[in-house]
Amino acid sequence: MTKKSKIDHYSDKEALDFHIKGKSGKIEIKSSKPLTTKRDLSLAYSPGVAAPVREIAKNPALAYDYTSKGNLVAVISNGSAILGLGNLGALASKPVMEGKSVLFKRFADIDSIDIEIDNNDVNSIVDTITNIGGTFGGINLEDIAAPDCFLIEQKLKEKLDIPIFHDDQHGTAIITTAALINALDISKKKIQDIKIVVNGAGASAQACTNLFKSCGVNTKNIIMCDSKGVIFKGRENVDQFKSAFAIDTKLRSLEDAMKNADVFLGLSAKDVVTKDMVKSMAKNPIIFACANPDPEIKPELISETRSDAIVATGRSDYPNQVNNLIGFPYIFRGALDVRAKEINEDMKIAAAKAIALLAREGVPDEVVSAYGGDRPKYGKDYIIPSTFDPRLISIIPSAVAKAAMDSGVARKPIMDLEVYKDQLRNRLDPSMSLMQGINAKVRKNPKRVVFAEGEDENMLKAAIEFGKNKLGTPILIGTEKRIKEQLKRIGLDENHKIEIVNSTDQDKRKKYVQYLYKRLQREGQLERDVDRLVRNDRIAWGASMIACKDADAMVTGNIRHYAASIEKLKKVVDPRPGEEIFGMTMINSKGKTILVADTNVQDFPSAKRLVNVSKSCVRVAKLFGFDPKVAFLSHSTFGKPVSKNTKHVRDAIEILKNEKVDFDFDGEMQPDVALNPIYKEVYPFSKIVGEANILIMPALHSAAISTKLMKVYGDAKLIGPLLIGLGLPIEVAPLRSSTSDILNLASIAAYSSHVIDYKS
Repeated sequence: MTKKSKIDHYSDKEALDFHIKGKSGKIEIKSSKPLTTKRDLSLAYSPGVAAPVREIAKNPALAYDYTSKGNLVAVISNGSAILGLGNLGALASKPVMEGKSVLFKRFADIDSIDIEIDNNDVNSIVDTITNIGGTFGGINLEDIAAPDCFLIEQKLKEKLDIPIFHDDQHGTAIITTAALINALDISKKKIQDIKIVVNGAGASAQACTNLFKSCGVNTKNIIMCDSKGVIFKGRENVDQFKSAFAIDTKLRSLEDAMKNADVFLGLSAKDVVTKDMVKSMAKNPIIFACANPDPEIKPELISETRSDAIVATGRSDYPNQVNNLIGFPYIFRGALDVRAKEINEDMKIAAAKAIALLAREGVPDEVVSAYGGDRPKYGKDYIIPSTFDPRLISIIPSAVAKAAMDSGVARKPIMDLEVYKDQLRNRLDPSMSLMQGINAKVRKNPKRVVFAEGEDENMLKAAIEFGKNKLGTPILIGTEKRIKEQLKRIGLDENHKIEIVNSTDQDKRKKYVQYLYKRLQREGQLERDVDRLVRNDRIAWGASMIACKDADAMVTGNIRHYAASIEKLKKVVDPRPGEEIFGMTMINSKGKTILVADTNVQDFPSAKRLVNVSKSCVRVAKLFGFDPKVAFLSHSTFGKPVSKNTKHVRDAIEILKNEKVDFDFDGEMQPDVALNPIYKEVYPFSKIVGEANILIMPALHSAAISTKLMKVYGDAKLIGPLLIGLGLPIEVAPLRSSTSDILNLASIAAYSSHVIDYKS
């Protein structure tokens, strides 16, 4: 594909670099057992491996116990319908299939391998998959063109006794059905009475229609259309699959069908629905315009026409995204855990209902963050759970597993579903990326953000991404010639439109010198010294831009040590009134987000500083929608073992107790006590034990060591360090930060400029 769509936020070169950097591709194999000694090797391979071989030979079912079969899914395609690109061949589908494998692992802890079959013959494909099927616990078919996908799935179900799932069909159907269930609930309509128009007659459309029927929609109330109009009985040249949806009707066009319809489901092409068609629909219409990347009708046009419509699309930049990611990882998780023979209609319905009911519940902190600090509530704009809702991993698999057991296809029943849910939460609890929520908020209030080291490659890429993601206007500090050279180096047009500023702008230079001279003249600085500072120091220039209202926020650093950037900032920016300046890192791991401070500024804090840092962390936590629970960490817990090195921590606790603050806190305590609920039984008197989401470290070195270890060996997502307590919305990127890290900090700076009052 040589041309990029409007919603792409990267160049082809960046996408190619992403896939080739380090190890080529996106997946790798890692051993789940230690292989560090000669004994380990003997157990893993020869001669120890002979023992499970003999057992499996006697009882093939033991392959689930002695191998990875029970947690292994094959993602299979022949490349005949790759995304929206068409038939590009089996090998071209490999990046997509690898991507699907990564999603299985990331969201449901399912190991997955991609298999590309270079063949377009249905029987040959079926034979290939059948012959290798014993290796896997399940098969996920992907990007196979209709009608072959129907035939392949049907034949495989007849030959194999493991779950076969064509995600293009059933994944879309399950999420759409969940959305329909909730839309009907909100609009007070009964499923057996509604009239549905389905535009598009491919695999997804047919699967959605079938699942709608299974959930109670009356067959005679469903009208399916393709590019030639209504599929009616007697229409010529209709294949066997489409003909199953033909009905007796005099209606012939989509326009005719839409009159008085309660529901429109589009899985077709952009702009095929008009405002007049929407006007003709029944009261409280439900419109699912799911064509990608552009829907059948834009939500803006619907809102101009009807205020009573409930709308969903396939896009992430509108409410109610129909996203298969909510479905397939968790459906397979439940099916694998009960060793289901298949994924049947009961399991699909159970998944759809579980997804629908989850959207009606109060949302956790991670979802609050996804909505920019706003707490979404079940209603017209929230009928589908957030993609990263951490509860998905426990809710959907357990519902699917129960349906499998109830319908008789489970070979390993689960005795206690509540225990199973706990096991799922502990196994993997995918969390909402905090940045998704922050970005959502920033897009509502786009800002002018300075990227101080504009000639640095990663800083430049982050600035471009900031603009393309519609987060605001990026401003680069640097020389135009060098920035253009960097643009060419990263594969973009050297004339890429982006705002560049530097000290050659005499008017701005004069204004910034006057501003800083007023600040620094009583510190022995002459005006010529300040002029030199403004001309030569990007941090001074950028901070002056914000102070003088020429920009809203700034991100700097990346080419120098963090401490050096902080020292420069302290010269030109005061602390926020009543606050300390410190570094706070957000750690996002296994569904839990914790804030850690101080990670970057002062080495050995006093008790009073710890108190002030904790108060600032609480303020920030509330901005992100969290209920703050503060733990003051130490190598001891509640005074055991006794150490003079923890006196400042104990003193901080006493100060807070006397101040009677409005948040929960406790300490001193070790980190496992603060984070692991198992310790609640040991320390029942504490509200913080096992519940903490703010960790106040006793010293900078312990904070820095802990966060770096979590990043490298804990597979945690770190955001920051965020610079807290500064009098202007400025973030500092650590030395050699990635493009993503800088972009995150720029978004947080923009967010802060909107929600924080820096004068009080």
